[in-house]
Amino acid sequence: MKLAALTSGGKDSLFAAYIMHSQGFEIRYLVTLHPASDESYMFHVPNLWITGLQALAMEVPILMRGTSGEKEREVEDLKAVLESVEGEIEGVVTGAVASEYQKQRVDMVCEDLGIPSFAPLWHKDPEMLLREIMDAGFEVIVTSVAAEGLDKSWLGRSINEDTLEALKTLGEKYGLHVAGEGGEYETLVLDMPLFKHSFAVTNAEAHWHTTYGVYEVKDVETVPKVMA
Repeated sequence: MKLAALTSGGKDSLFAAYIMHSQGFEIRYLVTLHPASDESYMFHVPNLWITGLQALAMEVPILMRGTSGEKEREVEDLKAVLESVEGEIEGVVTGAVASEYQKQRVDMVCEDLGIPSFAPLWHKDPEMLLREIMDAGFEVIVTSVAAEGLDKSWLGRSINEDTLEALKTLGEKYGLHVAGEGGEYETLVLDMPLFKHSFAVTNAEAHWHTTYGVYEVKDVETVPKVMA
């Protein structure tokens, strides 16, 4: 079955695509929508330009479209993108973990198009999810933070065992979602098993705005993978 994978370039969307690929599905397209507004209800904003490079690393075509970011209007924008490849795809996969709003609207679009919607991470335990992502060989960095306990020092930090333990502690103290599903933090994947090469950040800038911050990746370089 050929799938379109909605992706922001972060851990959840690409891990969901990886899971479906591992189960024998073909990732026919990546789909990225660029919101004009930082307040998008559906789509992430930081460093979306890198999704094009990720698609090249996966050797999968990508559909990149702009969207207003306005509530409900962006759902119509998503539907229009998927309609443009109607007949070429037989389903859609997303990295939704706990967002009822996101999942319901993707499900609705897929129902209108007569194709199934897959969310293999839905309601996964957050700690288990992060461990599975790390165990699968994903290299992930934090690209934005917006929650109590997450300060500027988190921008650009790698997701690893130490990070997970720190997130668990903050989750117990402040109630944040350990996997960041509540928008507490966003991520960027620099390597994963489906990439033919990995990426290294060569130029980035951390922007802090009193209570939230963004790690703006300005340039990356490709890193060849060493064959075992």
